[in-house]
Parts: sequence; C-alpha cells; structure tokens
Amino acid sequence: MPLIIVEALAGRTTEQKKGLAEDITAAVTKNFNVGPDAVTIIIHEFSEENLAKAGKLKIDW
Repeated sequence: MPLIIVEALAGRTTEQKKGLAEDITAAVTKNFNVGPDAVTIIIHEFSEENLAKAGKLKIDW
C-alpha cells in the first residue's frame, strides 16, 4: 500500500488538490502496478511563517 505525502504551502483550492490526488494516483498505479484503492495520499499544508530558506522565513523573502 503506497503512502504518498505531499508537503505544500497552504492556499491551493480543493479543486487543485483533487487534481493532484488524481494525477498522483494514476502515476502510482501505473508504476507500482497496484489498484487505486491501494494508494493513500496525505497533503500537509503549512503557512509561509513555517517555511525558511537560507536562514530567512518565507514571509521575509
């Protein structure tokens, strides 16, 4: 049972997340030779204040 975890900044629409889930499921079923019911996807969303790069928070970029 493949478990796919997506980490992304918050702000995507439900429709965008549905599309992503469909595309990921299609890729996993094709490449792992499993049925769609075997694929679980978790989307973790976080805010810009919880992302840093080069020592700076995203809100300060």
